[in-house]
Amino acid sequence: MGCGVTKSNQFHKQSKKAVTTLRAAVLIQRWYRQYVARTEMRRRYTWNIFQSIEYSGEQAQIKLYNFLGYLMDNFTPSSNERNLISHIFRENEVCRDAEWERYFCFENIEVPEIYSGPHLTFPLTMEQAVGLVEAFRNKKQLHSRYVLQLLLETWKLLRMLPNINRISTCHSKEITICGDLHGQLEDLLLVFYKNGMPSLDKPYVFNGDFVDRGKDSIEIILILFAFLLLYPRDVYLNRGNHEDHIVNLRYGFTKEVLTKYKLHGKRILKLLQKIFSWLPLATVIDQKVLVLHGGISDSTDLSVIARVDRHKYVSALRPPKRRHMSSTRTSIDSDMDEEVWSANRFLLRRGSLVYPKPLGARSSFHNCSLQDFSDRIKVNMEDGQDVHRRRPSTFICGINSSEQQEAVSVLSESVSSDTANEEWKQILDLLWSDPMTPEGCIPNEVRGGGCYWGPDVTEDFLNRHNLQLIIRSHECKQEGYEFCHNRKVLTLFSASNYYDVGSNRGAYVKLGPDLLPYMIQYQASSMTRELSVGQSVGRTERSALKVLREQLFAHKSDLICTFKKYDSGGTGFVSLTDWASAVESVMHLNLPWRMLRCQLVTCKTSNGMIDYHDWFNELAIKGPNTDHIDQSLLETLYRHRSTLETIFRIVDTDNSGFITIEDFRQTWKLLSVYLKMAITDEAISDLAVTIDSNHDGSIDIDEFMEAFRLTDKKSRLERGRSMFMGTATDLTKLDEDPTV
Repeated sequence: MGCGVTKSNQFHKQSKKAVTTLRAAVLIQRWYRQYVARTEMRRRYTWNIFQSIEYSGEQAQIKLYNFLGYLMDNFTPSSNERNLISHIFRENEVCRDAEWERYFCFENIEVPEIYSGPHLTFPLTMEQAVGLVEAFRNKKQLHSRYVLQLLLETWKLLRMLPNINRISTCHSKEITICGDLHGQLEDLLLVFYKNGMPSLDKPYVFNGDFVDRGKDSIEIILILFAFLLLYPRDVYLNRGNHEDHIVNLRYGFTKEVLTKYKLHGKRILKLLQKIFSWLPLATVIDQKVLVLHGGISDSTDLSVIARVDRHKYVSALRPPKRRHMSSTRTSIDSDMDEEVWSANRFLLRRGSLVYPKPLGARSSFHNCSLQDFSDRIKVNMEDGQDVHRRRPSTFICGINSSEQQEAVSVLSESVSSDTANEEWKQILDLLWSDPMTPEGCIPNEVRGGGCYWGPDVTEDFLNRHNLQLIIRSHECKQEGYEFCHNRKVLTLFSASNYYDVGSNRGAYVKLGPDLLPYMIQYQASSMTRELSVGQSVGRTERSALKVLREQLFAHKSDLICTFKKYDSGGTGFVSLTDWASAVESVMHLNLPWRMLRCQLVTCKTSNGMIDYHDWFNELAIKGPNTDHIDQSLLETLYRHRSTLETIFRIVDTDNSGFITIEDFRQTWKLLSVYLKMAITDEAISDLAVTIDSNHDGSIDIDEFMEAFRLTDKKSRLERGRSMFMGTATDLTKLDEDPTV
C-alpha cells in the first residue's frame, strides 16, 4: 500500500511537470508565431513603401516627358520653353552609317603611357574579355578610346541581328537567363563566379535593364558588349525599358557616364543612344519559351514585332520621327503627331476641309497615359482620312496633278503613321507591362506606360504562338523570382539588395532541353550573411522608414490642412485614429499607419493624442538656411526634387553640370507650368542667391540638389538617382485645385 501511494505521488508530480512543459511549449510556439507574423508584416509594408516610391517615380518621368512633348507640339518654335528642351527630341537624325562612324571616330584619341587599365584590340580575345572583367572588379576604368571602339563594333554587330533572336538548347549546353542588373556590378560578378563566364559551352540571355540606379552601369554594358562580340551566337541581349536615353536622364546613367568620362562622355552617350535602339526586343528558346523584358498585352503579335524597324524607337516613350517633305520640298524631321498636323495643315491650305481636334488643355493632358495620346493622334489621322473619302471631288478640284500627287503622298504618310503608331504600342507594351492576378488587360496607370495583363491574356497569347512559358523581368521580387498565371509566367530579377542591403535576393534561371526552369538565388553583399532574419528586416525597415519620412515632410502643407479638419477645436492635437486616417487620405500608400505610428511619431501626450506640429519638427530637414526662401517654393522643391533635377539635366545642353542663373529661372518657370502653380520671380531669385554662394553667375546642379536633400545620406534605393517625392495623386490633386 505504501509503495502504491509513493508511485501515485510520483505520477502526479510527473503529470504536473508535463503539463507545465506543455504550457511552456504552447507559449513559446504562440510567441514565435506572433514574432514571425510581425516580421512578415514589417517585411510587407517595407516592400510596399519601396515599390510605391519606385513606381511613382517612373510615372512622374513619363508624365514629365509627355508634358515636354506637349510643349514641343504646341509652343511656337521661338518660345523660350521650347528652345530649352528641343534638343532631347532630336534623337532620330537620319545620317548615313559612314557619317556616324566619322562622327564617333576614336583614332584621334591617344592613350597616355601612364594609363594602367586594360588594353583592347579587335577582334577581341577571351583573355581580353576576362581581363576587362578583372579590371572592373579592381575598380579600374577603361580608356575612352577603347570604350568608343568597343561601342562602334557593338553597333555594327547589332544592326545585323533580328528583332527576335531564336536559339536552341542541347544536352551539352544549358542556357542561363539573367534579369535586371541595374548597374550592380557585384551581382554580375557573382553570377559569373557561380555559373561561369559566357563561352561556347555556356550561353547567356541578359534580359534588359543593364543600366541606371546602380553605380557601375557603364562597366556592366561594356562587359556584356565584349562577350557579345566574342560569342555572337552564344550571348543574347534584350532591350529593357531603361535602355532609353530619356529614362537615363532621371535614373543616373547619363550622370554616371559624364562623371567617369568628362572629356568624351557626350560622344559615348550619343553612341549608346544609337546602340540601345538596335538592341533586339525578345528571344525565343526552342520555339517554346519567350524571353522579353516587360510583358505582353491583348494586342501583342510577335509577327508584327519581328518586322518593325526597331532602331526608329530611340525612346519607347514617344512615337518615332519620320522624314517627310515640307512645302518647300525640303526634308524635315517630325514627330508622328507633328506629321499629322502637317498633313491637316496642308489640307486646310488647299480646301479647308480638315479641322484637327485640339490636344486639349494641359489639365487633361497631365493625367493621360502614353496610350491616351497615341489614341488621340490616331483619331486625328482617321478623321482626316474620313473627310477625304467623303469629299474627294472638293479636294481635287482646282489643283494640278503634281499637287494631287503631293496630297496623296501626305495621305499615304498618315496611313503609314498609323501603322508606326501601332508598332510603337507593341514595343511600349513589350518593355513596360506587368502581369496581374485578375483577368483582362488594362492600362498600367501605376507606372504610366504599358499595361497590366491577366492569366487569360497569357493563355491566349501562348496558344496563338504555340509557346509554353514567358520569362520576363522588370519587377523586383523578394526571392529574386516569382511564378504567376499558373506557372506560365516567370518574373526574374537579378539585382540583389536592390532597395537596401537584405531587401531582396537576386536570381538567374537555367534552361535545359526539358525547358524546366532551374532557379539559382543569391545575395551579393557579404553583410547579409552576417545578419539574422530579424536584423536584416530591421535594417531594410529603417531605410524604408527614412524614405517614408521624407515623403511625409514633403507633403507637410497638405497634411497640416487635413489634420486641421480633424482638429475642429484648433488644439494642435489629433487622436491616433484621426492621425492615421489623415495621413492615408493624403499619401494614398495603403500602409498600416497605426502600426507605423511607433516608428514615425514619438511626440504624443499621456492621453494618446498626437501633437502634429511637434511631429513635423521631428521631421525637420537639415540643409542650408532656408528661412528667407518662400516656403511653398521650398516644399515644391522637396516634393518634386527628382523632376526638377531631370529638367536641369535637360537644360544643361553641354553636359557641363552647370547652368546659368537665367537657365535656372527658365527651369523653374518650366516646372511651374508643369505643376500649374504660380512661382514668382522674386522667390526664384532668392533661391538662386542662396545657391550661388561664390556669385559667379552659374549654379552647380549636383551641389544644388545635394543642398536640398531631405536627409544627410542617400539611401541605397536613392543611389545613382533622385527619388520622386510626390505620390501618384499629386498631379491629379493639382488639376482639381481651383486655387492653382
